[in-house]
Amino acid sequence: MEAILFGGSFDPIHKGHLEIINKLSKSGKKVIVLPNYLNPLKHSFSAPAKLRLKWLKQTINIPNVEISDYEIKQNKPCYTIDTIKHFKQFYDKISFVIGADNLATLDKWKDINELKKLVEFIVVTRDNIPINGYKTIKVDIPISSTEIRNGNFKYIPEQIKQEVINFYKGRK
Repeated sequence: MEAILFGGSFDPIHKGHLEIINKLSKSGKKVIVLPNYLNPLKHSFSAPAKLRLKWLKQTINIPNVEISDYEIKQNKPCYTIDTIKHFKQFYDKISFVIGADNLATLDKWKDINELKKLVEFIVVTRDNIPINGYKTIKVDIPISSTEIRNGNFKYIPEQIKQEVINFYKGRK
C-alpha cells in the first residue's frame, strides 16, 4: 500500500495548502496530512499545535485524505526520519511532500541520506526556486503562512477565516 505524507506547521492552513492536498488526493493514494508539533529547525510556532490540528480538521474533508495527529501527540519536535519509520510499519511505499524552499536546508535534516532511501520526495513549486531531480507539484496560489500571520488574510479557507483572523490579530 502506498501513502503520500504532507507534513508541515500549517500555521495556519491556507488555500495554497488546500490546492496541494486536492492535487495529491487525485493520485488515488492515501494522503496523510501531518501537522507537526514544532519543526526541529524552528524555535517556536504562532498557533498552538492543537489549534492548528482543529483548523485542518475543519477545512479538509476528502475521502482518501487523513489528518494525522501522530507528531502532535509526541508533544515535542519530531524528525522526519522518525515519522517516516513509524509510517513505514503501515505502508510499503511513502512519498513525502516538501516545499521548494525546503531544498536549501534538506542537507540539515537528520539522517537525510537514509531518509532519501525511504521516501520519494515530491517538491511543491515556490518563488521560482529551481527544482532538479524531484517530482513536482505546481501551485498557483502565491501565499505563505508567514504572510497570513503578518496580516494578509485573503487566502484563508472560509470555514476558519474569522477564527484565524481573530487569533493572529490578537497576537500582534
